[in-house]
Amino acid sequence: MYFIKETYYTIQGEGFHSGRPAVFVRFSGCNLWSGHEKDRKNAKCKFCDTDFVGINGKGGAKFKSAKKLAHHAFKFWPKNAKAKPFIVCTGGEPLLQIDESLITELHELDFEIAIETNGTISSSLSIDWICVSPKTKGKLLLRKGNELKLVYPQDGASPSKYDHLDFDHFYLQPMDGKNIEKNIEKTIKYCHKYPHWKISLQTHKFLNIP
Repeated sequence: MYFIKETYYTIQGEGFHSGRPAVFVRFSGCNLWSGHEKDRKNAKCKFCDTDFVGINGKGGAKFKSAKKLAHHAFKFWPKNAKAKPFIVCTGGEPLLQIDESLITELHELDFEIAIETNGTISSSLSIDWICVSPKTKGKLLLRKGNELKLVYPQDGASPSKYDHLDFDHFYLQPMDGKNIEKNIEKTIKYCHKYPHWKISLQTHKFLNIP
């Protein structure tokens, strides 16, 4: 059984694949916050701005099989498109639900599969692109992948803490909110000093798309 908050076709706005058309599947639930405002104060991740509660979003539903969910997602990809189908599994925390059965069904439809995870759940799934976004109070168990994307700044999560990990790309993403301008300045300054890190901007917010 898979619980999906929403499914939609958009342009990836962050990280390595920024600018690439993709089907986004947002899985319900997270292990660092309930998603309810009343619980934010005591959450392990307090800055999340995503609604991942329930299955009532556009394209959201409960799916009884991996095949049904995979074919549901494929309906959002443009018919007769020349580009390889690309899907981003996000949340919440998608690794609470994703299993090898779903990965197999998505690959059967020729999807290239990317995942955006907080890294607190280890995984050996056959995922094509792994993006880990560490959170200060979440114990990082998934310590290798394609892309590490750190929301910056976070107390207790200096980028240098992650320099040694086995990732191909390292991104700093300015934390959104009331201090966004200052956070952008801090991010630019850090990347200038440590060019091992690149800047990721949430371009979908500038473009006003999902």
